[in-house]
Parts: sequence; C-alpha cells; structure tokens
Amino acid sequence: MATARHTIFSNALLSLVFAAQAIPGFWLGLLLILVFAVHLRVLPSVGHGTLAHLILPTITLGAFYAARIVRLVRSSVLEASNQDYVRTARGKGLAPGAVLWNHVLRNAWVPIVSVLFLDAAQLIGGAVVTEAVFAWPGIGRQLTTSVLGRDYPVVQAIVFLIAVMVVVLNLLADIIYRLLDPRLEFK
Repeated sequence: MATARHTIFSNALLSLVFAAQAIPGFWLGLLLILVFAVHLRVLPSVGHGTLAHLILPTITLGAFYAARIVRLVRSSVLEASNQDYVRTARGKGLAPGAVLWNHVLRNAWVPIVSVLFLDAAQLIGGAVVTEAVFAWPGIGRQLTTSVLGRDYPVVQAIVFLIAVMVVVLNLLADIIYRLLDPRLEFK
C-alpha cells in the first residue's frame, strides 16, 4: 500500500483496513457467525475441537490488531521512503526491491516491533470477549467464570500468568530491538 499509493487496489485495501479498525470485536464476531455459520453454513459458530472452530475466533480477535499494524507499516514505510539515505540509495541505482528491504524496512522495523509486542499483550485482554462470543474454553473465559464465581485464588493465578506473559513479551521486544538496530542502547 505504501509503494503503490493512490491505486484502486491500495485505496480498497486501505478502506478495508479502516473498516477492520472501526468494527468492535464482539460485533465482528457476531457478523461472522451470522454470515459463515448461519447463512453459508461453512464454519461452526461455537465450540472447539477442530481447526474449523478456530477460523472465526481468530479473525475476530486479530482483525483490529492486524489493521493497526498494516496502518503502522504503511506510515513507517512512507516516512522512511522520504529520508535522505533512501534517495541516495535510489540515486546510486539500486533496485527498488533492494532499497525497500535494505534501507526502508530496516529503519521502519523498530516502531513496528513496539506495536506488535504491545498488541500481543492486548490480545490477551481481547480474548475475554472473543471467547465469550464463540463459547471457546480459554483463559479469558476461565477468568470471567472465576470472577463471577468469586474464586479469588484462580483470579489471582490468571492475573499473575497474564502479567508474566506481558513482562516476557516486553523482554522479547527489547531483545529484538537490539538485534534489529545495534545502535540502540539500553540503560
């Protein structure tokens, strides 16, 4: 979308991205159930057990975050494409693909990785609603059941597990930052 701006395909994809970010997860889940499970009868609406049961919850949970990442990648690539070092690389006669991979994306990765790992932590919270819509037995549903049943030890254990997962994701993000850009220093 960033390299072929203002084309019909790019504009259509950008409209789809905006729509994916605007629709709440529970509403998207209900729409997907209505279309693919009720009307078309090609996917199961609730439950678990097969890969077909994963398709609708995965789309519901990931649509917002995927759209956010697509917008970030597009804006990062557009911003990096206007830098002096990119114009210099193009002026030296490098192929457009080499400029994109070796110069533009290499410098656009740091904010993308930041958002990827923040979104991964937020996916855990979004799983609560998605698991409720699709009757999926997961950590979010267990947390909801435990809160409603006042089972405090289970609630504490789940919250602790989620906190550990967020800390591990942040640590991984810091390690990947250093691998992507050795110039970065952590103090």
